[in-house]
Amino acid sequence: MRNRIVAIALGLAVVLGAGGFGWPPAPSWKLLDTGSTARLRGLAAVSERVAWASGTGGTVLRTVDGGRTWRSVGPPDTADLQFRDIEAFDAEHAAVLSIGNGDASRVYLTADGGRTWTETFRNTDPAAFYDCFAFSGRHGLALGDPVNGRFQLLSTADGGRHWAPLNADLPPALDGEFAFAASGTCLVTAGPDAWIATGGGAVSRVLHSADFGRHWSVAASPIPSGPTAGIFSLAFRDRAHGLAVGGDFAAPATAPSGAATSRDGGRTWAVARTVPGEYRSGVAWRSSHDDIAFAVGPTGSDWTRDGGRTWARFDTGSFDSVACAAGACWASGEAGRIAVLRLR
Repeated sequence: MRNRIVAIALGLAVVLGAGGFGWPPAPSWKLLDTGSTARLRGLAAVSERVAWASGTGGTVLRTVDGGRTWRSVGPPDTADLQFRDIEAFDAEHAAVLSIGNGDASRVYLTADGGRTWTETFRNTDPAAFYDCFAFSGRHGLALGDPVNGRFQLLSTADGGRHWAPLNADLPPALDGEFAFAASGTCLVTAGPDAWIATGGGAVSRVLHSADFGRHWSVAASPIPSGPTAGIFSLAFRDRAHGLAVGGDFAAPATAPSGAATSRDGGRTWAVARTVPGEYRSGVAWRSSHDDIAFAVGPTGSDWTRDGGRTWARFDTGSFDSVACAAGACWASGEAGRIAVLRLR
């Protein structure tokens, strides 16, 4: 009996040590056939079987069978819009955000899997440009670039059916500061907490609210900032543990300090000991229960098993966005590329 117990223990040690929580030495994306050529920067993971993606040409895609088949379910008469962010609540309910100045920034809502859509917001300010949005239950926020030195915020309390400007005490924007509409994750939420990622100015920053966006604090980030550089994506697995990735999209092959971690809800940030080293536009935790996370960009994918302190490359394909839900992580990007990574 004792020898059998030792053998089992050694076997578990080999599996865990070699594969990390039962995986092979590195995870591997499985590319899926979407039938689309759109660039898919919007991505929402619901489960192992259900995911939504959105992108150029008014494209919205949906799968309910684990990625084996995809249906194009975008709103009609939107071929001139770029849907940079999509938030899905289940297989039937989702909201999608288009970006652009003036009335190009819009929100559409579906309650029947994309068979019909309702436009619930259209921007009327020619100077405003909305980048991303996020939901905590029925509460939602939408983020726009600064107008007259102030970031723009919309709020909804009914799942996106109605939106109104939020009169929040956001700190003034820095000269040149804005948010990147690269993967729908420049604004993320966890319960009443919300975080905003910025770049473009003298320093990249993370803004934090603990009351659904009414009041905000701000923290400097060590990720370098500039006209085309800064934080492109945030992920929080709970109210304390956060990840930030970015770089310079004009120089994607180098990002010397392009990943950072926070353990205090975004009040302070530290550069990872080992960074991806290249521009990354999306980051996501595997779950809220462990230290595994994934980062993607046009030059490859990386993963961490220690909460973002060290990163390792496992794929060289191009992706813009990554999202995880129970049982699977999904990635999306240019030319209709979508891939899945099973977590079992």
